[in-house]
Amino acid sequence: MEKKTANFTLKTAADHDDDDLVDHPKVPGWFSEHCPIWPGQAHFLKVEKILFQGRSEYQSMMVFQSSAYGKVFVLDGALQLTEKDECAYQEMITHLPLCSIQNPNKVLLIGGGDGGILREISRHSSVQQIDICEIDTMLIDVYKKYFPGIAIGYEDPRVTLHVKDGKLATTSL
Repeated sequence: MEKKTANFTLKTAADHDDDDLVDHPKVPGWFSEHCPIWPGQAHFLKVEKILFQGRSEYQSMMVFQSSAYGKVFVLDGALQLTEKDECAYQEMITHLPLCSIQNPNKVLLIGGGDGGILREISRHSSVQQIDICEIDTMLIDVYKKYFPGIAIGYEDPRVTLHVKDGKLATTSL
């Protein structure tokens, strides 16, 4: 169902059957995200160039160059990360928990395939061992290729990558 407004056409979620929307409803070249986990909001970003589109065994991925946020990573149609503001998420999700533990020495990260949390964990000198469990190697490879400044976390010698389902990691690591 479409509703006309003064400057643009609004489309309901029922009007979109797929998650791979790369066009604004009225302005070609815009990425639009209508994610059911964020009801009542949508994000639109101007796409300068699509750098990568692919599908792994587990999920669809897209990387594009935006005009305002640098490179953008999209997972199953939902914005996951932008170069411009990724540090806010990575830093908060890492440093708050690690600073609440006196001298943490072992860290298990389930997910976090972009490597940004690894990058932030590596700033803690008390940490001696960092295990990351990520099921999707294609996701890791895409981040290493298109976001090397974020995926640099994988280069820390304390990091051990375990390619497996995160549910299995808690019992085997």
